[in-house]
Amino acid sequence: MPIESGSCASARQAKQKRKSHSLSIRRTNSSEQERAGLQRDMLEGQESKLPSSVRNTLLELFGQIEREFENLYIENLELRREIDTLNERLAAEGQTIDGAELSKGQLKTKASHSTSQLSQKLKTTYKASTSKIVSSFKTTTSRAICQLVKEYVGHRDGIWDVSVAKTQPVVLGTASADHTALLWSIETGKCLAKYVGHVGSVNSIKFHPTEQVALTASGDQTAHIWRYIVQLPTPQPTADCNQMSGEDEVEVSDKDEPDGDGDGSSDCPTVRGPLTSLKSHQGVVIAADWLVGGKQAVTASWDRTANLYDVETSELVHSLTGHDQELTHCCTHPTQRLVVTSSRDTTFRLWDFRDPSIHSVNVFQGHTDTVTSAVFTVGDNVVSGSDDRTVKVWDLKNMRSPIATIRTDSAVNRINVCVGQRIIALPHDNRQVRLFDMSGVRLARLPRSNRQGHRRMVCCSAWSEDHPICNLFTCGFDRQAIGWNINIPALLQEK
Repeated sequence: MPIESGSCASARQAKQKRKSHSLSIRRTNSSEQERAGLQRDMLEGQESKLPSSVRNTLLELFGQIEREFENLYIENLELRREIDTLNERLAAEGQTIDGAELSKGQLKTKASHSTSQLSQKLKTTYKASTSKIVSSFKTTTSRAICQLVKEYVGHRDGIWDVSVAKTQPVVLGTASADHTALLWSIETGKCLAKYVGHVGSVNSIKFHPTEQVALTASGDQTAHIWRYIVQLPTPQPTADCNQMSGEDEVEVSDKDEPDGDGDGSSDCPTVRGPLTSLKSHQGVVIAADWLVGGKQAVTASWDRTANLYDVETSELVHSLTGHDQELTHCCTHPTQRLVVTSSRDTTFRLWDFRDPSIHSVNVFQGHTDTVTSAVFTVGDNVVSGSDDRTVKVWDLKNMRSPIATIRTDSAVNRINVCVGQRIIALPHDNRQVRLFDMSGVRLARLPRSNRQGHRRMVCCSAWSEDHPICNLFTCGFDRQAIGWNINIPALLQEK
């Protein structure tokens, strides 16, 4: 009778273990409904002020969470058994591998070539099998360096929007709920001009592509086009800020917020009226932007429409209807006559004005809550952010499904894309600002430690790719805008 080898015996033993393990899994699955029913009966006997429908829903959700953790636990047990089985095979050659070392990616030096190959295979299998368990906790090994450069303090209420001028001199513009728009020196943080022509909250600001003209949208149901003349002050040496990756944070109370009463905007030049007022909306104008060339402008309103105007005559050219609820944002393509509008109806729409005789529209449906913004990026891509805590990258040639999805832990406000480096800046309700690449890989989180960063909801972000000091600006409801220097390592750019 042939004698059974040690490797065959260990294989047969492992097979028997897997069989008994699969039986235990089936027993576990068969008893899930009984256990859920028992839990429901126990909770029904307890006093609660929650409606029965709400309690049943909570029980189902908690049951799903429990089953998910149980499946992960069972899978880890199975992986541990496989490790033990392979250790038995390695023991015959005088070497063992500890599971704790494997979890750290460490392996002992191999004595022979065959043992080395087997151990490497074990390491690869273990990592691949557990990737879906730990994928949510992965971080990039080489992170972007985010440095706070300047704070712009002067508004007396929250700041809704921030924008950077496209012509010389390059200035920063902010739109605030205090009914004003301010222009700032990026280098010194000094207020250069104040626009006070609106009688409602100023919800957005955009600069003309070739002239010193700004476009602001307001809660007074109008959009204003106004001219500014500024002279940049002499730059002063800035305080040295520590470079940080943005992983540590501290909580800051509201009393630590900058005091708007002590601002320096009261002595800056004031612009009191517009060159042109656009008045066709019946509700709050939440956003406005220039079409390529600057001869036309588009506005988005809570009256569920977007309007296209001729800038020189202030006449309404087209009224873009179709959204079922209030609009939240509008954006124009930098080189083509394309407009994208987002809405609370969970969709965003692409409007094509390249052919004067045909005004086509495409509807993108991929979010489950308000689409807070949608912006153009390089090529034929659009990036959309939503209150459903996701950001999606779309190909305009295929609007059925996004090509990338970023899932976050908080609602996403007005996003902005750095075209040159293909980086998306995500401002959140929870005061965070995160940076992702176009494929959905997180690059960095802006620091909120050492009293840096925003102390309330971050409303908007804007890139300035050509500025030598600050290349990202953020604003929030803590009444300040912040200029950042973002250094993206070459390794991340290649990815």
